[in-house]
Amino acid sequence: MTTELAGSRGALFWLALKTGLLTVLTLGFYRFWMKTRLRRWYWSAIRPGGHPLEYVGDPVEKLLGFLFAVVVLAFYIGIVNLILMFLSFSLFQDNFAAYTASLVGVIPLWFFAQYRARRYILARTRWRGLRFGLEPGAWGYAGRALWHWALTILTLGILWPRMTFWLEKYKTDRTFFGSARMNQGGRWQMLYPAIIPLVIAAVIGALGTASFNFGEPEVAAGLWVIAAMIALYGFVHYRVVTLRLLTNAKTVNGVSLALSPSPFRVTMIYVLGTLLAAAAVFLPLVILGLLLLTIQSADVLAEVGMEDIVAPIAGAGRYMIIGASVVIYFTIFLLWSALTNVFVTLPVVRHYFSTLTLSPQDGVANIRQRPRDEFAEAEGFADALDVGASL
Repeated sequence: MTTELAGSRGALFWLALKTGLLTVLTLGFYRFWMKTRLRRWYWSAIRPGGHPLEYVGDPVEKLLGFLFAVVVLAFYIGIVNLILMFLSFSLFQDNFAAYTASLVGVIPLWFFAQYRARRYILARTRWRGLRFGLEPGAWGYAGRALWHWALTILTLGILWPRMTFWLEKYKTDRTFFGSARMNQGGRWQMLYPAIIPLVIAAVIGALGTASFNFGEPEVAAGLWVIAAMIALYGFVHYRVVTLRLLTNAKTVNGVSLALSPSPFRVTMIYVLGTLLAAAAVFLPLVILGLLLLTIQSADVLAEVGMEDIVAPIAGAGRYMIIGASVVIYFTIFLLWSALTNVFVTLPVVRHYFSTLTLSPQDGVANIRQRPRDEFAEAEGFADALDVGASL
């Protein structure tokens, strides 16, 4: 069973632009509706076996969940920070310890919010009428994430594949499609090939440092630039390859998943898509800037006979300039959001799902519906802490 992705760039562009404009005009309140409408568009475009996914999330429950999370976090962070500040001044006569402890204390909430957001999205996703689901376990995930991150940092990244595997296994083994539980197979050692470009970047960076210590700064600078470029590709390579390996080791009710995205192609989509979006947004601004410089030159205007036409613009007051600046800023913001959806997000999603296959197809025939999961706060904590991407 193969997967296809329908939908045109034009339709996505106007949807992203329109919902972004409404978000700006409502001072951000419409963003819950914007996120819902974009997800519905993307979900309906993804069609495994010709059957589109469905997203049935409710923007009102997102808004209420966000307000609930903000109140809880404000109370929690406010009380905790007050206690930490008191202890910091009492013990160290300084507030640095309080700020450090406060930052560290938010990290478990960040992982908690990540898991809750994934659980909500799965609970509001359907395929062939059957709901996905994720068992409760946000605090268990947060504790494991802290432990694995500590091991990864202490081992200077050597156990990064181990962390990636076990955190994904924790989430996958608690995931359901209808009545069928998903299983994450494989071993964490299988992810080590994905880290090869990052190892190469680290070696080249170390050679650059050695060159600098031996009095060759030009050589060191060149090696550091090369190392940085390889490292940027290495992070994309790691994410794509680990996703492929982990997906290929997943099963649900006897159905196997196969994914084969190209790390190089994903990297090129990000690079070229970002450049296209930037050119479409900022090239008109460059032209406008040159026009304004021309307006400031009275001699040039006199030669072309445009003094009377541009005089009102040249003599614009302060408030008009401020208003025009605000309009230009939000125009850049809206166009950038819409164009990155068109040139980056959509091509990446299309590439991933065009390589996804499920077999055998009849393995989903005997799967039954699961009860609907209720969420008091929806994705509220994830929105309040700005966790993850908008989709």
